[in-house]
Amino acid sequence: MSDRVGEKYGVLGERVTLKHGAGGRAMRMLIEDKLAAGFAPLADGEIGLAAMDDGAAFRLGDGWLVVTTDSHVIHPVFFPGGDIGRLAVAGTVNDLAVMGATDVLGLTSAMVIEEGFPQSDLERIQRSMQETCQEAGVTIVTGDTKVMGKGELDGIIINTTGVGLAESIVSDSGLNPGDRIVLTGPIGEHGIALMAARRGLGLEGDLRSDVAPINDLIRTARGAADGSIVAMKDPTRGGLASALTEMAEKSGVGIVIDEASVPVTDVVRAAAEILGLDPFHIANEGKAVIGVRPNAADAVLTALRSNPQGKDAAIVGTCIDEHRGRLILDTGFGRRLVSEPEGEPLPRIC
Repeated sequence: MSDRVGEKYGVLGERVTLKHGAGGRAMRMLIEDKLAAGFAPLADGEIGLAAMDDGAAFRLGDGWLVVTTDSHVIHPVFFPGGDIGRLAVAGTVNDLAVMGATDVLGLTSAMVIEEGFPQSDLERIQRSMQETCQEAGVTIVTGDTKVMGKGELDGIIINTTGVGLAESIVSDSGLNPGDRIVLTGPIGEHGIALMAARRGLGLEGDLRSDVAPINDLIRTARGAADGSIVAMKDPTRGGLASALTEMAEKSGVGIVIDEASVPVTDVVRAAAEILGLDPFHIANEGKAVIGVRPNAADAVLTALRSNPQGKDAAIVGTCIDEHRGRLILDTGFGRRLVSEPEGEPLPRIC
């Protein structure tokens, strides 16, 4: 049995588990082996399911039509800094944005609601979706609602699909040796805020999810890049480590990250230590990882920092020709490999 086959058997197993939906290596293997195979590919140059990017991209005249969809099962539905409604809008807007589609034509919203769910909570979620749509400059144009029996569902599930336009596409596989890695802000805030609230650490007043639409921030960065942004991804489930490992594998490069340059707030660092977690593995819902040609990295960083959402942006790494498909952490005392998590350590993070 080859190492690859053995790895798949060990990770996939015979039944679906929570780790298969948690955004790391296990989920990617499940999708590649069980879910994505057999569907017809798109036309040459278009981006479809096989690419496992943040969405699909179709040629439309001189530009591109981008489509993405996301289902949200987060628990609890209200958490420090946000709720399932804000997440449902921001998550889909952000998936479009990191593919270059910062101009969103519209969103769909499909809700599956448990019998007995408080209508006051539903109204609160709906208001939050409206406010987040206004923040992102988008609107919900159609939807669907279903109700399940008591106990057949845990509260509410929201699926959103987004359609956007892009002059040019940015995939997550366009990195080359020498390119710089730019991070738009501190990592780990969403996952740590949720976990601290669930476990009653008493830090809820200091910890808040970063959930927010970032299409305006990405528009700002691309405006300063003059075509030099070559790859983007939002580091959600599985965190920064999962996002960068996937980008490295797809691009055929190694990525070296300077640990001291990665922004992590003191409260996230402290909470992660209490919980025994690595901030590199924790989900974010309002950040992006951007690959930039070296001659444009400073201009992109300056542009990001001019936007309130990007005030803590930093150049955190460089792509190299060695260690292809690997993420290397430079600690200042040496270098070590950073493994991709099998899955997000906190189930139902989004």
